[in-house]
Amino acid sequence: MLCYICGTAAVRLFEKHDYWICECPRCRHRLCEIEPEAEHAQRIYDDGYFLEGRAGYPDYLGEAKLLIKHGERYGRLLSRYMQAGRVLDVGAAAGFILRGLYNTGWVGMGIEPNARMADYGRSALGVNVQAGTLEQLSTDEQFDLVSMIQVVAHFYDIRQAFKQAAAVTKPGGCWLIETWDKDSFVARMLGPSWHEYSPPSVLHWFAPATLKALAAQYGFTEVARGKPSKWLNGAHVKSLLTYKVAGSALQRPANALLRLVPDGLPIPYPTFDLFWALYRKDAAPA
Repeated sequence: MLCYICGTAAVRLFEKHDYWICECPRCRHRLCEIEPEAEHAQRIYDDGYFLEGRAGYPDYLGEAKLLIKHGERYGRLLSRYMQAGRVLDVGAAAGFILRGLYNTGWVGMGIEPNARMADYGRSALGVNVQAGTLEQLSTDEQFDLVSMIQVVAHFYDIRQAFKQAAAVTKPGGCWLIETWDKDSFVARMLGPSWHEYSPPSVLHWFAPATLKALAAQYGFTEVARGKPSKWLNGAHVKSLLTYKVAGSALQRPANALLRLVPDGLPIPYPTFDLFWALYRKDAAPA
């Protein structure tokens, strides 16, 4: 298959969960060998993804406070570069990050493929989350900010998603993206065992350079980049680690240690393999 960034034929590297992980020999972007389909997001991000653990969440709603604070941190970060305005939060889930952005002066809406999560955001949090995907978004609204926190790696059709994101961003508006860094020392050290090689949920593995190159194709220039602060609760950490060590020699000792961790304990994630970046859309010609 062809690289989504430079169009070069990608080559197979290794298999994970019966899917090939491929790499572009030219720009080094990594992608999953899978054919894009509109039903992908609804099938993968069903209720089980948010409530049954494995590669997802054992109880997504239980992380409300941590995720609202994550949104508030981004709201404060954004204030260094732009005034609060209208935001489209992509992959909004139950609207927790969007609620955090609201708390720092932003208004707007979210879009989320899981209808149950979108309904929770509207009914419980009072935020406008609509069911759907960015790839299929149809709106005449324009936004000052499109936030894509932990979502670009999951797009089933990334070129269509970025095309839509560009279309709804005002000239001079921004994209805020948080994602995993496949060139981080953690990812390079762990190789195929890196936890983010988890298709078919994760389909793209970016580095800052490849994401910057892709954003530029849609008229966006990087204006800032950094490492986020990220927290998980104990239940989420236990679920992820249990899933990762299942069937290995580490399973029994890991499970014994993890039983000592309280489910509600906030645990900082070491963000060596994460980055955020802010991209600004070129202003329209006068």
